[in-house]
Formats: sequence, structure tokens, C-alpha cells
Amino acid sequence: MKFDDKGLAERCADAEREAILADPGFGLHFTDHMAHARWTPDKGWHDDAIVPHAPLTLSPASAVLHYAQEVFEGLKAYRRADGSVWLFRPEKNGERFQRSAQRLGLPELDVDDFIASIEALIRADAAWVPTPHDGGEESLYIRPFMFASEPFLGVRAAHEVDYYVIGSPAGAYFASGVAPVSIWITKTYSRAGAGGTGAAKCGGNYASSLIAQQEAAENGCSQVLFADAGSKQHAEELGGMNVFFLDADDRLVTPPLSDSILHGVTRSSVLQVAADLGMETVERPIVLDEVLQEIRDGRIREAFACGTAAVITPIGVFKSDAGEFHVGDDAGERTLQLRNHLLDIQYGRAEDTHGWTRQVC
Repeated sequence: MKFDDKGLAERCADAEREAILADPGFGLHFTDHMAHARWTPDKGWHDDAIVPHAPLTLSPASAVLHYAQEVFEGLKAYRRADGSVWLFRPEKNGERFQRSAQRLGLPELDVDDFIASIEALIRADAAWVPTPHDGGEESLYIRPFMFASEPFLGVRAAHEVDYYVIGSPAGAYFASGVAPVSIWITKTYSRAGAGGTGAAKCGGNYASSLIAQQEAAENGCSQVLFADAGSKQHAEELGGMNVFFLDADDRLVTPPLSDSILHGVTRSSVLQVAADLGMETVERPIVLDEVLQEIRDGRIREAFACGTAAVITPIGVFKSDAGEFHVGDDAGERTLQLRNHLLDIQYGRAEDTHGWTRQVC
């Protein structure tokens, strides 16, 4: 697929766009265009193009509105000091998009076509990719998604599917910047279970996390950490991020991947960057009561969450029905080292020894 732009005009005036880029926030503003393609059983993927960013028209009977058959991705485009624009490991997002689609009974999109759609949108809306201010983290957040658009109320995989890619200029995900956040540990609610959709990036997983997020807010926390749905004893992940702990022996520990944990691209990158920096990395089940006791005893030196939107966010305190467990009031040395090194690769300030980055324009 080529995703031609057909010479479309811009929707936003230069002055309006520049005002937005000066303070974009996160997920508040959108670029002029979007990529679109449609799938049907007889034609496969077709009608691919770059089109104006505009509201969608759907039948009230569209299957996605009734059975939540949809998946999405999230990645970023980074403007470097020389003005060029780059992606970071987009093939990994494309591969996960395929796995998510397969799990939700949706048609798989070829990874090359996935990347082509993103690159076409970025080239059409290159003016929307922010230039980082004074070492900031501004970027263009990219959101590919597909959903069952067939107007049909029978319970089966849809025979009409629409795919879109939209772009949104983004600043830091957390307004507090790199300051440590507080995490509520819920054993009341579960994000996903064995055999479910936890490893797929689908809206239902996020919808099911929102009530637990409310529980976290009621307890003065900004995010929630979920235990496994079975025993309620093991740490899994936050609502939209993976979690890491640094122990007293300088080992970076994180729960192992499973069908109830999202296979984070940032998670994978953190493990590799940590190894590059000479750290031992360990993927093993983490018993919540044990890790909380280790925090209380000072055997856990640092903790952080990671994901595309927030990159790496230090954790200062965990709270649960058992009390408060303080890791630290400041971002840890290793947390910042990992965060800065990963950002330096993404923005081209450090050598990319793994071939992770890809120039778009």
C-alpha cells in the first residue's frame, strides 16, 4: 500500500499550529491528516490514502460499538537537532499490532504497510513534529488503530474493518516531569487474566483499568499496579505501563511476559539498554508482599514504570491496604541513566548500536 496524499491542503494555519506546538500537552491536539485503509474479505486491504483529519461516520450498528472488536498502537516520531524526523523501532509496534489483531479476530496488516502508513502521515504532516525545547521531550505521538465497522449485530468477526493512523503533537506525559509518582496496588480489580486479551493492545483492557485508576486517585495515587487475576499475589503491570525494580545488588527486575502482560516496546528497549550499561537484568515472577517488604527493608533501591507515552517514570511510593512503602523522594541514579540513554538514542544524541531508529524525512 502507498497511502498517497493526493495533494491535500492543510487544515491548520501556521500561526495556530505554532501556538499548539509551543505547549502541546498530551493527546489534546491533532494534525491535519490521517492515513486510512479498508478491509473486506473479497478485496483484502484497499482504498489506502492520506485523507483530511475529520470526524468519522459510522452506523449505530457498527460491530465495534457493540462487541469492542478493535486494537490500537502507540509510537512516536522524533525531530532531531538537524531537523530530520525519525521513528524508533516501528517494526516492533507493527508486529504487536498483528498479534493484537489476531487475538481480537481482526485482519492482520503487513508490517511494511503499517510502517508505510505511518511514514506517509508523517511526511504529509511533518510541520507538526515538534522541535524539542531546551532538552525537552516534545514529539509527535502516532496512534494507528483498526476497528470492526460492519453494520451487523451477529456475534462473529466483522467482514468490514477500517484502519486509521492519526497524529498528535505531545509534550511530557506527566505534568510533573521526571518527579517520582505514587502507585496504588489494587487487589480488588484485575486488568487481565490467563487466556484473555492482556497481551493485546485493545481498548477493553484500558477500559477495565479505569475503575482501578479511580481507586488509585481516591488513595492519593497517580497510577495503579495490578496483581495477577488468579492468586492476586504477583505484580503484573500498571494500567498502561510495565514496571521495574532495582535491587540492592544492582539487578533490574521485572515480571516475565505472559498472555496477561503487554509486550512493551519500551520494556524490551529498557532491558537491552540496561544490559548495554552493564546491569544484570532479571525477568521473574515478583511476589508483591515480598517486594514491598524489600522496599521497607531498603533492599529495593529504585522503581520505575515505562511505556511509549511516558518513557520512564520513577516511582517514589507504593500504597496498598497494607500501608505505604517509600522507595525514594527523587528519581534514582539508574532510573535517570536508563531514561536519558534511551532518549538520547531516540533523539539521535547517542549512537544507535542496535539499528532501532529509522529516518522518515
